[in-house]
Amino acid sequence: MGLQRKASTMTYAVQIATRGLIALWLGLGAMGLPAWAEPLAPPSGEVILTVTGQIDRTNQNGAAALDLAQLAAMGMAEIKTSTIWTDGVQHFEGVPLATVLAAVGASGSALRVTALNEYAIDIPMTDAVPGGPLLAFRMNGVDLSPRDKGPIWLVYPYDKGGAFKQEVTYARSIWQLERIEVLP
Repeated sequence: MGLQRKASTMTYAVQIATRGLIALWLGLGAMGLPAWAEPLAPPSGEVILTVTGQIDRTNQNGAAALDLAQLAAMGMAEIKTSTIWTDGVQHFEGVPLATVLAAVGASGSALRVTALNEYAIDIPMTDAVPGGPLLAFRMNGVDLSPRDKGPIWLVYPYDKGGAFKQEVTYARSIWQLERIEVLP
């Protein structure tokens, strides 16, 4: 008798859980797809960054073509740090690398970042962490132009020291960034 009661209770619990999952699924369907499942909107302005490779979300021929407004809409962040290329502490604004990679559904082991002049370097995906590098497009309140290391400069929080204040990190700090390829 006790065994039948346990089986009956377990069946009832499974039914309740199943109904809850169905309700959750129907609720998500009514609200539309989660943002990570929807295709990216096409850029309305000049494309300043193209992300290719191992990504799930695209908007242009298998790539994520992003303009300044799209990048800014992902969530702005800032880094105040000194660099080996500038005098004193600079105020950088842009989007965290980790945020951009999450927005395009990146999954890989490394990133090949390429500048306007075709300079390229590979960066381990492990660099793309919260509090890590920023895809900066503004320095000291001024939009970066190609003449001033723009439109995008990959900036690390160098003044945090440790892993960020090393020669290898400086080499990864590519400016005039225009492309990111997510490598397997």
